Amino acid sequence: MIGAEERWRELRAQGAQIDAAVRAAPGSRRLEAVPEATSPAKPLGLVWVVTPSYSITTEGLKKALEGKADVHIGGQSCAGSPSCVVLYAGCMEGMGRIRELYASVPLLVLGSQLNLALASSALKNGADGFVHAMMHPAQVVRAVEVVQKRELAAPRQLLGYLLSQKENPKIGELSARQREILELVVEGLSNAQIAGRLYLSESTIKQHLRAVYKVLGVRNRTEAAKTMRNLAGGV
Repeated sequence: MIGAEERWRELRAQGAQIDAAVRAAPGSRRLEAVPEATSPAKPLGLVWVVTPSYSITTEGLKKALEGKADVHIGGQSCAGSPSCVVLYAGCMEGMGRIRELYASVPLLVLGSQLNLALASSALKNGADGFVHAMMHPAQVVRAVEVVQKRELAAPRQLLGYLLSQKENPKIGELSARQREILELVVEGLSNAQIAGRLYLSESTIKQHLRAVYKVLGVRNRTEAAKTMRNLAGGV
């Protein structure tokens, strides 16, 4: 049985591999699948955490997903097809290469703390969402669930940040309540959850969302979240 110290050294070695890959010249970067045993399938599948080293942040992420997903940390790649890739913010220059290798796999960027400028940059460069080490474990799990549904997972505060950087005429037409509801949609909450959070009826939430869709020129909550992504790209 592998001891904790030996496992730690193994993870550090894997971290060194991905670190070297990220720092290599563009023409020499290479991510290849390597054999690895996995535990029985879990609800969220296999989550690959790309990081230069094993840390408290990645350990916290692993704990948050415990029982929900098989977590592979570090290494140049992971065996099989991951259901989600979590890229450490310090390795964002490797995002393009990961996208080439796993084009259809949702990608989250992991920060050590809430950094709205970093979150905006991550979305602008093609990430499907942003999570950070200060989030509650349930929020991290929810973010993985949201991006696996092909929806955007972003900090609630990001919309306000983007508006302060560059006002979008369409977004500017929304009322304060409509913006608040849109923020919760982006956060990944359902209509029922939003109603409970704001002490409103679910039918009232639906009415507000219909108004939001009309203002933004979209048909549903997924397209509304994409509009936020486009706003992030314009900052």
